[in-house]
Amino acid sequence: MPIYEYQCPDCGKRGSRLQKMSDPSVPHCPRCQSTMKKLVSRVALLTSEESRMEKLADPTEWGDFDENDPKSMARMMRKMGAEMGEDLGDEFNEVIARLEAGEDPEAIEADMPDLGGGSGSGGDWLD
Repeated sequence: MPIYEYQCPDCGKRGSRLQKMSDPSVPHCPRCQSTMKKLVSRVALLTSEESRMEKLADPTEWGDFDENDPKSMARMMRKMGAEMGEDLGDEFNEVIARLEAGEDPEAIEADMPDLGGGSGSGGDWLD
């Protein structure tokens, strides 16, 4: 059964509903009881983590990536973050914002010595 998204034209309340395709009923808004309108939603495709990582490793997917251009690095990091499918945190978003502003990656790294959880010395020892 698909999940349909609806929005109330009167109060703007949005909601999702698991509904059989053969069920023609239209829900009423839980807030104001108006008849809701069905929205056109994005289709979600399920992919395995392995296939997402393979796609990221494919150089043909990198497009016009230029490691010397901070804005290009930001685009690539944003794409990688989207492929990961999870929130990578405020620190990640700050780095992207600074790169998009054209800031030098080495300056960002110097300002954020704990970037990525490391000690700034190439990684942490496990033993």
